[in-house]
Amino acid sequence: MQEIAVPVLIVGAGPVGLSAAAFLGRHGVKALVVERRDGTSTLPRAPGLQARTMELFRAAGFVSKIRALEMGDSHPYFEGGIIQTRTFAEIDDAVTLEAPSLDGEHISPERVMGCGQDRYERVLAGLVTDTGGTLKHSTRLLSFTQDETGVTAQLEENGQPLRVRAQYLIGADGSASTTRDLLGIERTGMGTVFDAMSIYFRAPELETMLAHRKFILCYATAAPGTLMGLSRLHGCDPWLAAPLYFPEKGETRADFTDDRCREIIRIAAGRPEMDVEIMAKVPWRGAQLVAETFRAGRVFLAGDAAHLHPPAGGFGANTGIHDAHNLAWKLAAVLAGKAEEPLLDSYDAERRLVGEAMASQAMVRNRIRHGHADEVTAAKMVDDVIVTLGYRYRSAAITGVPEDAPVLAPELALTGSPGTRAPHCWLERDGERLSTIDLYFDDFVLLTGSRDSGWLEAAERAGKLLGVPVRGHVLGEGGDLRPEQGTFGAAHGVPEHGAVLVRPDAFVAWRTGATADTAEDALRAALAAATGRP
Repeated sequence: MQEIAVPVLIVGAGPVGLSAAAFLGRHGVKALVVERRDGTSTLPRAPGLQARTMELFRAAGFVSKIRALEMGDSHPYFEGGIIQTRTFAEIDDAVTLEAPSLDGEHISPERVMGCGQDRYERVLAGLVTDTGGTLKHSTRLLSFTQDETGVTAQLEENGQPLRVRAQYLIGADGSASTTRDLLGIERTGMGTVFDAMSIYFRAPELETMLAHRKFILCYATAAPGTLMGLSRLHGCDPWLAAPLYFPEKGETRADFTDDRCREIIRIAAGRPEMDVEIMAKVPWRGAQLVAETFRAGRVFLAGDAAHLHPPAGGFGANTGIHDAHNLAWKLAAVLAGKAEEPLLDSYDAERRLVGEAMASQAMVRNRIRHGHADEVTAAKMVDDVIVTLGYRYRSAAITGVPEDAPVLAPELALTGSPGTRAPHCWLERDGERLSTIDLYFDDFVLLTGSRDSGWLEAAERAGKLLGVPVRGHVLGEGGDLRPEQGTFGAAHGVPEHGAVLVRPDAFVAWRTGATADTAEDALRAALAAATGRP
């Protein structure tokens, strides 16, 4: 039997597993990714990449390769929002169901982007190998055991047995996760809320009919017994239609013959003779389920394996990639001796609350779009930019977060408060323009607005004492970085002589309005907490 030893084994090579391996690779950790499929996705699923997701690719040095996949400017499609019409031929009479705000130059250095999963997954697969990782298709997980030093997994590669010894295992193997089932982790939530059939098709007449109107998703209500959503956010053929069906009425996925699919599309389009070529059909269920824990010893769950929710809002793949990033830097820090094992507990503490919030928000949007939301339900929806960029972490690794601080606040407030993504500010350095977000990936970063505050020296001392690299920057006059607008203190919620400690994932771990001579002990304590050290 072939045996392999790796630092991290990742089960599942969708966007989440591939991103986890690529992020780990950028931190110098070579991961093995295994996938039961024989290749990357061939269908343009999960086509909307959020600004926060693009920030993560930017920080890792991948964003240019992902952005190169964009076909023209996809941003107007996002600005078109979620709309509804009787038929697609009556698109000019469509009403707007949702007009989400998603990004902005004052919020993020990146913009949302439309691209099919079939294309960006291939790029992510290349990045895995580019960063030293290994990707094996046609390989499935059979079982695993774990002990105090690692995980031993039994797999099958092209029908042949394979044993892998890893220090950690990440289960990114989707909603029917083998990893989660083997761990015996239960899920809670509403369960299945609808059944749908994704129909990928070509229709030249539809190209002409909708050429003037851009949208994220358009619902047509004309097809009897169903609500069909149309999207081509990925920017090229095929179109995607997603009619619902109702098993409780005796309907099954087998009812969706090619002829039936063409009929539904033609009725929804308002063109009974329209030429429609069916490319693929994929049945699926919209469900809301969250795992009771995202960590069991040396095994972690990420993406749909951890939290499953309807696609309304486009949170699924994006949230999973955010899981991967949160976990990757922590695993890399522990493996490199820059942090201790307790830091890994913060993955579950932080990401499970976010997963629950994402699932709840997706469910609210689903009920609104399907006409089942009362005023109380509709009032629970928070803006997309808060869901995707404005969420807040609470864990032992972050100092100064109120215990009652909500994961999703009603208003976007990226002002340097602990537990939130650090503010984006445009900076100038020796003629170069960069964002504060560009400062965060490899190490902890301490920012201050005054060179006389003593914080640069304090950060160096704290880092040496704890064995944690900390980079210091002065944002302001006489500093190494100069804000284009405003001041460090105004952006980060502290006086210019104060300090903000930012983690490698750009989340604020601690801040103070004091100078180093009175608060250096507090910095050491915060840095120790942020790295799981006593």
